Amino acid sequence: MWETDKQSQTEPLLLIIKANLLQTWRRILSLKQQSRLLTLFILFFVGGYLWFSFWLFYKGLLFISRFPGLGGLLTERLLFLLFAFLFLMLWFSNLVISYTNLFRNRETAFLLPLPIPAQVVFQWKFIESTLLASWAFLFLVAPLLVAYGLTCRVSWHFYGITILLLFLFIILPAVGGSWCAVILARYLDRRNFQVWAIISMALLVLLAGLAIQPPPITDDTLETRVLEVLDRLLYRTRFAQFVWLPSYWLSASVMHWSEGSLATATFFGMVLMSNALFFGFLALKGTGPAFYEAYSAVQSRGQLLAVWKNRLQKWQHSEQPYRPGLLERIIHFVPGIGPDVKAIMIKDMRSFWRDTSQWGQTLVLFGLLGVYIINLRHFSRQLNNSFWISLVSHLNLLACSLNLATLTTRFVFPQFSQEGKRVWIIGMAPLGLAKVMRAKFWLSSIVSWGITCSLMYISCRMLKMPWQLTLHYMAAVSVMAVTLSAMAIGLGTLYPNLKEDHPGKIVSGFGGTFCLVLSFLYIVGAIAIMASGAYWGRWRPRFYQTQWLSWIGFVLWSVVLGWFPYRFGLQKLRKWEI
Repeated sequence: MWETDKQSQTEPLLLIIKANLLQTWRRILSLKQQSRLLTLFILFFVGGYLWFSFWLFYKGLLFISRFPGLGGLLTERLLFLLFAFLFLMLWFSNLVISYTNLFRNRETAFLLPLPIPAQVVFQWKFIESTLLASWAFLFLVAPLLVAYGLTCRVSWHFYGITILLLFLFIILPAVGGSWCAVILARYLDRRNFQVWAIISMALLVLLAGLAIQPPPITDDTLETRVLEVLDRLLYRTRFAQFVWLPSYWLSASVMHWSEGSLATATFFGMVLMSNALFFGFLALKGTGPAFYEAYSAVQSRGQLLAVWKNRLQKWQHSEQPYRPGLLERIIHFVPGIGPDVKAIMIKDMRSFWRDTSQWGQTLVLFGLLGVYIINLRHFSRQLNNSFWISLVSHLNLLACSLNLATLTTRFVFPQFSQEGKRVWIIGMAPLGLAKVMRAKFWLSSIVSWGITCSLMYISCRMLKMPWQLTLHYMAAVSVMAVTLSAMAIGLGTLYPNLKEDHPGKIVSGFGGTFCLVLSFLYIVGAIAIMASGAYWGRWRPRFYQTQWLSWIGFVLWSVVLGWFPYRFGLQKLRKWEI
């Protein structure tokens, strides 16, 4: 009986996996229909990124290892910190993606009514969410581990064992993220759960703040050995060496294996494997009923809100059954925009807010930016000459522009594709697709401009830069905001994916990859042009002419890479037959 039940659950899962693998293979084959030059360009960029990141990691680790007596300790602490933060990021990424895949996905709604166990549906969505959330982690960590192995001169079997450890490591945040998604979906509407969740988060933040407070360094401490003093100075990083963290097991196993201590490395590897197998088995075999109950609660929650809305409308005055919300009242005061364009803007903003996967990932991104901005105050003490002022300010501009490129590629590029199969309705309407594209462009430009200008202003104030430089870089990032928005919306129109409703899958396609590559190239070129006219502590003849020429070149570079994709996208929509 048990074998029959096991076989009845395995066969549907294998069929679903086979169908998705076949679909993925056909998408890969469809790349032949794209431009070969464009495909080779993207592959060259990916290969260049891997080589360049490997070279940076290798040079950095080699530089740290040359410190006598300190290189090993610094390298060890860096690895612990890296995998600890990546574990937290993977957990949150799996939470957001799992919630979307399990409860806001058309495929899930299609599979559940079929004669397929809910456990099988959860198994497939768990595998899919893990792959979507973890491929970037492997892409980032691979060059670092290769550089670490070459620096430590490890044996050939180090790389095979490391790959196995990485695959075991990503299972644990995937399980934790999927369970958190199920719990949130099931109990999010309960007031007690909301109160306890807020209290728990506040306590965690308070405990984290108390835990990272370093002990005072006394005269007796300074008389001890250098390593002990350095360890006290690195006290804030000790949280990454908590022995119950999976990142600790991975880091310890990797480091001991590179040092030749195979017994200790095998021990930590077995600890990681046992936990991954145990919790992975629980997730794949015992979460189906809880997932089905949570899915039913999510669907019923929408019906309950509809009932209360109908009661509220009946209670309101009959002459005004609907009152405009805050968003409508704000958009209403925007001049020069027709009511049809305002309706498109309101629809896009509400769709963004209702999609948990969209604003959930922005929380992760802005959380990282908050940490970056808070730590900028430590750099202001070193800005004592013109060279370091120019260097740090351009690096700050690079960080803000890369954040802007991430936002536009992730959220602006899929805007047109998210219209889906309903795009013919807009195309047949008097509004027209071209006007819809312009509305999406202006909305994304205004939002991205507000975010990046605020970020640039706060970062420049934290760096204690003069007002002239602050306004200079705010103007530069404003031009970048408009250019990157035009590039993203134009390429999103040129390479649409109207068959996919998941924004993450739309971005991971050919057009999204090309948009990301082109955005990075634009940013690198723009920063290089701006840096060529900056003051680096040495006066040059005709300095002001060079500065104005760099600004003219920067604006021309921005117009070329922003205007052409936007223009080609408009031309495609005008000739598009619906």
